[in-house]
Amino acid sequence: MTNTAITKRPTWRVIDIIIAAVLGVACGLIFWIWNSIGYAWFTAFDALTPGFGGLASGVWLLGGVIGGLVIRKPGAAIFVELLAAIVSATLGNQWGITTLYSGIAQGLGAELIFAAFLYRRFTLPVAALAGVGAGVAAVILELFTSGNLAMSLSFNLIYLACTALSGLILAGILGFILVRSLAATGALDRFAVGRELRHQV
Repeated sequence: MTNTAITKRPTWRVIDIIIAAVLGVACGLIFWIWNSIGYAWFTAFDALTPGFGGLASGVWLLGGVIGGLVIRKPGAAIFVELLAAIVSATLGNQWGITTLYSGIAQGLGAELIFAAFLYRRFTLPVAALAGVGAGVAAVILELFTSGNLAMSLSFNLIYLACTALSGLILAGILGFILVRSLAATGALDRFAVGRELRHQV
């Protein structure tokens, strides 16, 4: 059976809301931990070559990809990424309220990819593209919120490429693997990803 679940009921169930909230909180905790580790990585890479800091960004894009892969309904990617951003900001980070703007933009970037496939395909390539979409959206936002619009074209192109690559690997591919691993435990048996995995065994 292929990883192409057709959503027969686009409306959210209570279980969808609960699991999306749990995923959002879990991703928020990951973001909070990554805020210091990832930012140190970001700063070091950016000092090496301006723009390379984007290679550290992928972990912050996980929420939208995971939310979309599990819930598979419109709004899931934005919901989980935004909730994760709220948790990260509430626990305390160096970006404050702008974290929420990032959550909306990154979630929207992933959401647009799932929407482009009509919420019917949830394969590894689609997950990877969702990670790239989240990364591209993050870079576009930072043109205005982080002053990157005033930076050189070469910086922005390098930053875009590095953030997109990081989104592809650390959000898209890693997110896909995490969801499949979680489904293998039976925790997602009430979702399409859990049923797909059972059929493949």
